[in-house]
Amino acid sequence: AAVAMFTGKANCPYYAKAELLADYLQTNLPNFRVHKITQHPDKWEQWLHDICETNGWEHSQSPVIWRELLDRGGKGQLLGGLNDFLEYAQKYYGITSMMLSEEMLDVAEENLQEHLEIVKEDEEIKSLINPMQIWITSASVPICYHLIPLLANGEVFGMTTEISIHLLDTDQFKEILRSIVMEAEDMAFPLLRSISEHTTVDKAFIDADIIIVLDDVHLNLEVQSLENYIREVSEICQVYAPLIEKNAKSEVKVISSGKTFANLKATMLRTYGPSIRPQNIIAIATSWESAAKAMLARKLNMNTAGVKDVIVWGNITGSNYIDLSHTKLYGYDSAIWGPANFQRPLLNMIYDSEWIDSEFLSAQSTLRSRVSRCTGMLPAHAVATVLRYWYHGSPSEEIVSVGILSEGQFCVPEEIIFSMPVRFQNGKWKVITELEINETTQQVLGRLSHELVQ
Repeated sequence: AAVAMFTGKANCPYYAKAELLADYLQTNLPNFRVHKITQHPDKWEQWLHDICETNGWEHSQSPVIWRELLDRGGKGQLLGGLNDFLEYAQKYYGITSMMLSEEMLDVAEENLQEHLEIVKEDEEIKSLINPMQIWITSASVPICYHLIPLLANGEVFGMTTEISIHLLDTDQFKEILRSIVMEAEDMAFPLLRSISEHTTVDKAFIDADIIIVLDDVHLNLEVQSLENYIREVSEICQVYAPLIEKNAKSEVKVISSGKTFANLKATMLRTYGPSIRPQNIIAIATSWESAAKAMLARKLNMNTAGVKDVIVWGNITGSNYIDLSHTKLYGYDSAIWGPANFQRPLLNMIYDSEWIDSEFLSAQSTLRSRVSRCTGMLPAHAVATVLRYWYHGSPSEEIVSVGILSEGQFCVPEEIIFSMPVRFQNGKWKVITELEINETTQQVLGRLSHELVQ
């Protein structure tokens, strides 16, 4: 069995005549099969040149027709153009085409219109599955290495959402970026449409849907003062913010993470990028939540996943306060048991109140050390978790701590990025203002606010 391959310009009358004769042969002959490839007039010359070069053919006009044997490999057998095909049909099947010139032109016009409609439809379908554009800055840091698989496996954005990842860093880290790109490509994630490295900042954030800012200055106060580090972070944000305004999508979501200055980076991006939606700039506090929950779980000899609603207030990577007054325990092994959703207040379960007041609070420096020393898995998981909540909602009864632009909630001064309790729903976050704050916590928030403003 053989198949006849037909290719021609969509508006070519000779292609129209050959196509009509081929359709007739396919309808009336049991072993005659046709496959048509219609080309846009603008692309025809290049396409013809490429296929002739590939197969070693010489042919210069529309249409081009060849035979391919279905049960054999190798290149096809060139038949030629319209006259060659007419001769082939007459010789082997005794059939001729009587189509007149006027009919040929009408069919050619119909072919062109039909081809343009198909092309338009294909473009519309492709536009519906445009991959989500994710940019990661300081992409040579270990967090990024752990973050890519979490973003690409489909659990964050959904199993039908394709993504394109863009890794941005300075030229000195080009080789590291290249190796990350190659390894991610080798892993062949079905939803990862593309991954690329970028070392020129002026083209950063083009069409970005999400920007994850990992810019970490390696804080060493023996080398330079805190003021110099703050100036350094400010200068980075002064470069990034206008580029985000210029190149990113209008609804771009910006996430500030990393080991240092999470609140400051978010504040500076807000300051230097006033047209970026304030609600779309957040700082990640989930690493601190997770570390505190793990510490409590070890004390209580229970599963960390059962510890909920630890609140991180204030300056995430600076002066923060771990608030346990709303923390609940699920699945805690005690005298009273209940169904899966049965929970107990943490403060009722830890009878050793001195441990809370002294050891746990003093252990915040230990927590700080643990979070700052982590190799990247914990902060990467934190970013992925918050992104999943942002797109699909957080558990309805749970509290998530996020650094957001204050509007005066809990008497925190306005216009600073301050970590506080929120819930995510329908692609937005909402501060849980109905939460009751005791007097001690309120005093601590006043002190943290003052320090952050300073």
